[in-house]
Amino acid sequence: MEKIKSNRIIPSAAFSVPRSLIKRYDPSSRKQPEVGDLVFGEVNCLGHHRLIESSSALMHTLSISTHAIFVFGNRYAPDQYEGLVPNEHMEYVDLFSRGGVVGKVQNQNQLIGRATRVRVLGYACTDDGTVINTRDHVLSKPKSDTRKNPGAKIILCVGTSMNSGKTKAAASCCYAISSMGRKVRAAKITGTASLKDILLMNDCGAEYIADFTYFGHPSTYLMEHDQLLDMFNDFDLKYGNNPKNYLVIEFADGIFQRETAMLLKSPEVRDRVSKLIFCAPDSTAVFGGLRVLKEEFDLEPDAISGLCSSSPLAMREIQGFTDLPIIQSMEKDFKKIFQIIG
Repeated sequence: MEKIKSNRIIPSAAFSVPRSLIKRYDPSSRKQPEVGDLVFGEVNCLGHHRLIESSSALMHTLSISTHAIFVFGNRYAPDQYEGLVPNEHMEYVDLFSRGGVVGKVQNQNQLIGRATRVRVLGYACTDDGTVINTRDHVLSKPKSDTRKNPGAKIILCVGTSMNSGKTKAAASCCYAISSMGRKVRAAKITGTASLKDILLMNDCGAEYIADFTYFGHPSTYLMEHDQLLDMFNDFDLKYGNNPKNYLVIEFADGIFQRETAMLLKSPEVRDRVSKLIFCAPDSTAVFGGLRVLKEEFDLEPDAISGLCSSSPLAMREIQGFTDLPIIQSMEKDFKKIFQIIG
């Protein structure tokens, strides 16, 4: 095994792995990669992603020959890439996200460039040669798998797609709740590793934050239903036991996306949601999204938010076909928002 220099970049996709464990890599191993496997790699060709986010939330500029730790995972991102963990060892892999997730691109949005390419130098290993995998390192576990009281109020933010304004809506909810003197915790249950979303919720008043990387997953695409539900329940049971408190939770991507749809159809999730916020980029997306929520999930949101809430004209159009309140996530009128979600 070879040594990994102490100044190596460890990405947010490996958030749960102790830095002290990542010291060596095995250049001889040709094992089939698995979700969560850490590799030591070298940037071979720059493409769409030219920055990588570290586990400390710092942004590092990538250059040809940059050496860093990367994590095998799957990604679902209509605005960028669909990528999968390859079913065989590969010398070169694609960088899917700035969180350091790598694999093989299957599809990509035509409006972006090719993926940054990484040469795999070897699997990151422990002293005894065991490949380090994020799924072996879980940071967030509840003390009990049951509760006696009803639990905290859950505010769930979903949307039409990625970049529909879900995170800003969730952050606005955190801001409103904390500004009213209440305790709030926040999580992003699905998506691809990137700390910026939950850190925004933290900045806006959430006392405790978490996402799937806290549970050892670099991403959630193609995870099984029970795994997703376990994460939801574990966060709920760890931080949501006081009925006076609030949990703000975001599901990534859109309501058609596999993992989001599975969770929205889960009775365990539906029974815990106090308020449902639906986010969309424009009035047409709101109109169609409300219909899908009703017909496919038998759900009606308690409020509309997202990018559409930043446009007075879009809000006027929305008010022409629904009486649902609109949370203006950019304005952050915390008293008005709390009247809707409290």
